Parts: sequence; structure tokens; C-alpha cells
Amino acid sequence: MSWITHQSLPKNLESRFLKSLTHKLFLVFEIFSMENESSVIFQKGPRRWALGRSVNQIQLVKGCPSKMADNSLISAFKNPFINPLSVASCESNDFKTVVPNREIIAAAAPGDSCEFGSNKYFALCGLGGVLSCGITHTLVTPLDLVKCRLQVDQAKYKNVFNGFKVTLAEDGAKGLARGWAPTFFGYSLQGLCKFGLYEVFKVHYSNLIGEENAYLYRSLLYLSASASAEFFADILLSPMESAKVRIQTQPGFVGTLREALPLIYKNDGMNGFYKSLVPLWMRQIPYTMMKFACFEKTIELLYKFVVPKPRAECTKGEQLIVTFAAGYIAGVFCAIVSHPADTVVSKLNQYKGASAMDVAKKLGFMGMWQGLLPRIVMIGTLTAAQWFIYDAVKVWLGLPRPPPPEMPESLKKKLGVA
Repeated sequence: MSWITHQSLPKNLESRFLKSLTHKLFLVFEIFSMENESSVIFQKGPRRWALGRSVNQIQLVKGCPSKMADNSLISAFKNPFINPLSVASCESNDFKTVVPNREIIAAAAPGDSCEFGSNKYFALCGLGGVLSCGITHTLVTPLDLVKCRLQVDQAKYKNVFNGFKVTLAEDGAKGLARGWAPTFFGYSLQGLCKFGLYEVFKVHYSNLIGEENAYLYRSLLYLSASASAEFFADILLSPMESAKVRIQTQPGFVGTLREALPLIYKNDGMNGFYKSLVPLWMRQIPYTMMKFACFEKTIELLYKFVVPKPRAECTKGEQLIVTFAAGYIAGVFCAIVSHPADTVVSKLNQYKGASAMDVAKKLGFMGMWQGLLPRIVMIGTLTAAQWFIYDAVKVWLGLPRPPPPEMPESLKKKLGVA
């Protein structure tokens, strides 16, 4: 299509005619001077009033016959007081950039705020991850505190209910919120990379292996994309996780983030922030791989066998309910897979100078499973809430939400599938 947005015309009739005529001549020059350029949409910098009207956007579609532009201009000249260009369209969807030295804006499908796979899409997915992880982890801080204390001092905190009872008796209700600040900031940063980079790597790896292989090996695609994203996410999380665990589990340690960070650096240097990074990777990468791969497959199976109608016919609310259910199922498996490493991380930050292997040997096999039940409840609820918030943010921001994957037509022909 070829169109231009402008501001309302001046009230003076003669001025309107002259400015409209001048503007149409400008359009003729623009269209024919760029006839051979391949572009999507470009922004014309600051608004220009030299020709009597504000020029905000022009869109040219590669492959549209020039006759369309001619017919559009002829129609426009018949009436000098209306939009100079009528809407013209062509069937080609070959939106390829770029026009050198111009700011490119990706074309979006109707109803979407941006194009799937664009930089804006990835950035907004990262924002969804910030809200998703930051909010949910902070809300379950009391349960996380009791879980960590169960892992490091089972003699004192015998079970979940006893852990809450002892904490309330010693620190009051305020004590249940210990470590909320590093939790919020740490997991917000982690969510930025976890969800944002997952979308980046999923698209990148899909393009590398091709459409057919991306469908056939989609589980491996989900696993590799999520593992790559979590690798970087944990580098941002590790300093805050170290501060959180020490605030929650070390008796006599400071109670706020602003006190904890300089104290850790003073005592242990940068190693104090990153000595638990490897066990954090051991905990979080399997957790995230399960979280994304299990969620993606569960969503696919729910729509295929459980939901009584196709996803396209479901309302946004119904789709979010399915998202929550798939997220909870994924969360249960996440908790089980990552729990031993989680216990090691909690103990590692308690013992100065100990390595992950030292802690694992001291705990033993059964010791690494302490606190599993509260973690299943916490992670199941957490994962379900995260996926719900993330999907809701996508709906709210108008981001593309592709349906569950379907076999490409080319692959159907090769396999003889009708």
C-alpha cells in the first residue's frame, strides 16, 4: 500500500488548495525518485512544514506495480481537499529492508504493535520477562526464605510449617520479607535475559536449521534456546542471589541489600558475588530448559487433546487460562530437576571457602533433596504465574503470539501427509 499521514488542513480555503497542490507535486517526486528502492516503512525525521504540510510517514511496498501509484495520484488530484493518496495494496508480502541512511520500522501484522522477530519485539519480550520474574519471585519471598533455611539448618527448621513458626517467633512478620530487595532486582534482571534472549535464540536457531528442521526438532530447539538464554541470565542474577541467601540464612548478617553488597565485596571481593555461579548454572539451566521445553510441548498437547476448540477460536482469557495450566505442569518438573543444585547453592553461600563439590559430598544424596515439597509448591505456582504474566503482557502490548507449531506444507508434501 502507499499512504501518508498528515495533520489537519488549515481553515483558509485558498491556502488549503495551494498547499495540497504543492504537497501532491512533492509526492510525485518522492514516489518516482524512490521507484527502485526496496523498503518497508521509513520515518521522515522531524516534521517538515516547508511545503505546507507535516510529512510523518511514507510506506512503499516492494513489488507493487507503479500503475497503482499513478492511479492513486490521479484520484487524489480530483479532490484537492482530501488525503492525497488513496489506499493501494498488492498481494506480495515480501517486506525486505533496507533503504540506506533511513530509520527502518518493521512492518507488523494487523492488530500487532510490532513485527515478530523485530528488535522491538525482543525488547518488549524482555520487559515482559522483567515483570514476570521480578514480581512473582518477590511475592513468594516468605516461602523462599523458609525453603532456604530448611536447606541449611534442618535441625532448627524441621519442616515448612515449623520454619514459618520459628521465623515468626524470632523475627516477627517483618522477618518473612528478609531478602526481598535482592530477590526483586536479581530476578528482574534474570527475567530480562531469560525471556528476551529465549525469543532471540529461538528465532536465530530456527533460521539456522531451516523451517522443516525447526518443526521436526522443535524440542531440541526449545532446549538449546532456553539454555543459551539462561547462561547469560545467571551472570546477572549471581551477585543478587549471593546477597539474598546470606541475608536469609546467615545469623548476624546484615538485613538490607545496600549493606550486604559492600560487605560481601569487602570480605570476599568479586569472588563473593560469583563463587556460586557454577552451581547456579547447574540449578537454573536445567530448570529453564525444562520450564520452556515442557511449557511449549504442554501448550501444544493441551490445544491438541484437551481444549475443545482450536486456539484461534479461543478468547484471550481462555488462552491465558491454558497458559497458566501449562505453566503449572512445567513448574512441577522444573522444581524436581533443579532441586539438588538449589540445595547446594543455599549451603555454598553459608560456608566460606567451600566448593560446590565439598558441599555436595557433605550433604549426601538424600540431603540434597531437603525442602523439595515447599519448592514444588513454590516453583509450580511461580512458573504458572510467570507464564501467565508474560503472556498477559504480550496481549497488553499487542505483541505477536504465534499459535502452536504446525507441520510446514513442504514437509507435508515430502511425507505424503494430507
